[in-house]
Amino acid sequence: MATRDSRTLQVSIERDWHAAYDFTSDPLNLPKWASGLATGLQKFGDEWLADGPTGKLRIRFSPPNDYGVLDHWVVTETGEEVYAPMRVIPNNNGCEVSFTLFRMPEMNDGKFAEDAAWVLRDLKALKAVLETPGT
Repeated sequence: MATRDSRTLQVSIERDWHAAYDFTSDPLNLPKWASGLATGLQKFGDEWLADGPTGKLRIRFSPPNDYGVLDHWVVTETGEEVYAPMRVIPNNNGCEVSFTLFRMPEMNDGKFAEDAAWVLRDLKALKAVLETPGT
């Protein structure tokens, strides 16, 4: 199996990386920044259920850790599993949040660019939330 095309998107956030990780790792905070996974979110065993843009989704998150790993796996209604690597890393008093987007099989250039723009929009929303005093 050949490797897939990928694109890593990132934002710099003026917030301590531990605080950014703690906020971002809590699935209950998804509605505040992750537009594709935010609707109808509810816990179901070891997974979370959400209403995505193309139907019901099941989401598994990496366990809490000291390394800033926020990886998650999204399973669509058709059973397709999408791996979404995500990281928070320290950058002086702030942090970098990155998300690697993999091109899905048979995804054309336009759709891949559209998905990348969506991820970047969500990362910018995360930045806005985390840089708001009191969050």
